[in-house]
Amino acid sequence: MILGAIIGYLILVASIGLVANRLLRGTGEDYFVASRSIGAFVLLMSLFGTHMTAFAILGASGEAYHSGVGVFALMASSSAFVVPVVFFVVGTRIWRIGKEQGFLTQVQFFRHRYGDDRFGLALFLVLVALMIPYLLIGVMGAGITLSEITEQQVPQWMGGLLVCVVIAIYVCSGGLRGTAWVNTFQTLVFGLIGVATFWVVSQRMGGLESAMQKVAGVSPDLLIRGEKLSWVKVISYTFVPLSVGMFPHMFMHWLTAKSGKAFKSTVIFYPVCIAVVWIPSVLLGVLGVVDFPGLQGPAANSVLVRMVSLHAPGLLGGLLAAGVFAAIMSSLDSQSLSLGTMFTHDVVRHYGLHDKMSEKQQVMVGRAFVLLVLTVTYLLSLVVQRSIFKLGIWSFTGFAALIPLVIAALYWKRSSRVGAWLCLLTVVVGWVYFYIQAGKIPGYTVFGLMPVVVLTVTSSLSMVLGSFFFPNAQSDH
Repeated sequence: MILGAIIGYLILVASIGLVANRLLRGTGEDYFVASRSIGAFVLLMSLFGTHMTAFAILGASGEAYHSGVGVFALMASSSAFVVPVVFFVVGTRIWRIGKEQGFLTQVQFFRHRYGDDRFGLALFLVLVALMIPYLLIGVMGAGITLSEITEQQVPQWMGGLLVCVVIAIYVCSGGLRGTAWVNTFQTLVFGLIGVATFWVVSQRMGGLESAMQKVAGVSPDLLIRGEKLSWVKVISYTFVPLSVGMFPHMFMHWLTAKSGKAFKSTVIFYPVCIAVVWIPSVLLGVLGVVDFPGLQGPAANSVLVRMVSLHAPGLLGGLLAAGVFAAIMSSLDSQSLSLGTMFTHDVVRHYGLHDKMSEKQQVMVGRAFVLLVLTVTYLLSLVVQRSIFKLGIWSFTGFAALIPLVIAALYWKRSSRVGAWLCLLTVVVGWVYFYIQAGKIPGYTVFGLMPVVVLTVTSSLSMVLGSFFFPNAQSDH
């Protein structure tokens, strides 16, 4: 019954994409950015759904299992403030410039801004490399969900494969319009079902007050901040949501907006959406210590699904699992499509066929790269064994450290090509160094600060110093 509910949901989602295919106009702009026709409500739902991954559902609950309710302060509270500001400061301006210049990708914007083809190619490669762990979050989350909800009757590899196949169907058929429609539907699903999941589980545990008393009896430190969530760590995590300003899939969705006014509801209601998703996820992770004590490391990724399976078996459990799938797929689809869009326009068309590539050929190349991305990600998910929360943090660290690049490009006319190169190289070298150090030293920090803080500060200095001493590229807009 559980498996049937999940498969039924996946068929429904794929059908939405197939319906969107009937509205395709056959142009590259329509397939890749929905002819810039997305209204306020769908923009809000698609942006939020794209941003909320298995990191927010499975990762947050898994981290809360280990660290407690303070996890909400680490990411959710800071995201509720930082992300809307980034949408307003970066997203609205990118939309305006993109519409004026006809940009379909962020690489096109930076190429135009700094007049450097090689920088555009280097940025593309860095963005793809940083996106890999982000993609893995979704596929790994799908495998964990299906395996745990069916009590290991279905292996993890099957869950990841199912999600990849369904995403390939509706992304390749419906393009960004189909993706935005599906994301809107799935955002509503995982928002409503997330609240329902928390209510059902807490009631089965005797009510929220009784459940929290049980947690206090097992591990009281999970209900207070404690040393693990010091003020330095909380401040460090406020840098992480800056990553939204350089996500390729966010750039892509910004460019789809019908007008600048469409961003208004996103800025206003985004904090509410975050609370609806994060509060149930974090609290369910904390409650998990009562029923599933002793989970070590990445094993806690599955605690939310284990709680659903234990307290809501049968059809209800299947529906709740579908909500987790919705959160996973609403990000993985946009991420894979954004990489397909960049590969088509920033590599194949830009360096190879140029204007000889027809609109139909652009769409076909984009679809082929989406399939390649999903295939490679799925294969990697079979061998990677890492915490979903930590995978997400490392991906976000690299993207957050690139935020000075887009801020300078938009607001500082003197920012130069050399400054952009130094900023990018600082992020690449620093990210690799810190990643290696973290592998050697668990919980690695720099004077108590997370690497994201150091990288963002140093990349900012690189941009400023490089542009100050080599002011050789002026803004064209």
